[in-house]
Amino acid sequence: MSFFSFGQSAEIDIVLNDAETRKKAEHKTEDGKKDNYFLFYDGETVSGKINVTLKNPGKRLEHQGIKIEFIGQIELYYDRGNHHEFVSLVKDLARPGELTQSQTFDFEFTHVEKPYESYTGQNVKLRYFLRATVSRRLNDISKEMEIVVHTLSTYPELNSSIKMEVGIEDCLHIEFEYNKSKYHLKDVIVGKIYFLLVRIKIRHMEIDIIKRETTGTGPNVYHENDTIAKYEIMDGAPVRGESIPIRLFLAGYEMTPTMRDINKKYSVRYYLNLVLIDEEERRYFKQQEITLWRKGDIMRKSMSHQAAIASQRFEGSSITLTGGSCTLTLNTFVLHCLVP
Repeated sequence: MSFFSFGQSAEIDIVLNDAETRKKAEHKTEDGKKDNYFLFYDGETVSGKINVTLKNPGKRLEHQGIKIEFIGQIELYYDRGNHHEFVSLVKDLARPGELTQSQTFDFEFTHVEKPYESYTGQNVKLRYFLRATVSRRLNDISKEMEIVVHTLSTYPELNSSIKMEVGIEDCLHIEFEYNKSKYHLKDVIVGKIYFLLVRIKIRHMEIDIIKRETTGTGPNVYHENDTIAKYEIMDGAPVRGESIPIRLFLAGYEMTPTMRDINKKYSVRYYLNLVLIDEEERRYFKQQEITLWRKGDIMRKSMSHQAAIASQRFEGSSITLTGGSCTLTLNTFVLHCLVP
């Protein structure tokens, strides 16, 4: 109804042309609930119809124009007043005038660039949506339809394994190996741990998958760690020369592809965290970053540019090994010892 309650008003409905056949994907909302949305990929055309239905037949609806927008935006929860739009497309459907009856308008956004994956995190949200608007002098009439975008990637056959040798001098010496460093979201992490020297009474060992979300820049940087999975490797004391196999299936966990510096606003990274606990409740842990990517059922030619970006090599950094009162420096990896 109009501002003065006696004029004409209308309802807007957005219908995609391929709504009956297009696949849907489950996506988490900001309140933690899950819902199904139409699924799109980079480079796909978004087309459909806008139905404007007059509420009071026989009365005219004056408007200042009718338009449809396709928007991709990032919202940082600590800065909710500012929406950072990285995609903004507009199609004018009707010039200023009046509607005397309900009307349908066709729209099409051809080969739309959708460079990032839809994401709802603890401090940030990236979303894509269609917004239809009937502009009026006093109060616009608008309707939004949210969609979900997945980014597909391919990696070259070269996917090096992760081999590490860590320890505390004269106390502990462990070698462990993962079969590769990059995994798709339904992959299996396969590895093995070798105990070369054990002079600490270890009673428990596990591998955790940790998701680290980093948002903001400069002084406004926020880090959120979330433990996605815990996998018990061993419950009991290992002996010298023993080896323990690892097989961790990723399909059962809720994860996204690795995201690095998305629009210079946020990153999402994943780590394998090896945790050892001795009989005195001291914890020894070692983190190693892994890269996660989404493998599509059918790879699209339009994804080739994304794939090239996603397959860039990620180099590790030099870190330090500490444990109790002794310190050992390794080339690229770190083991921490926390004494309560």
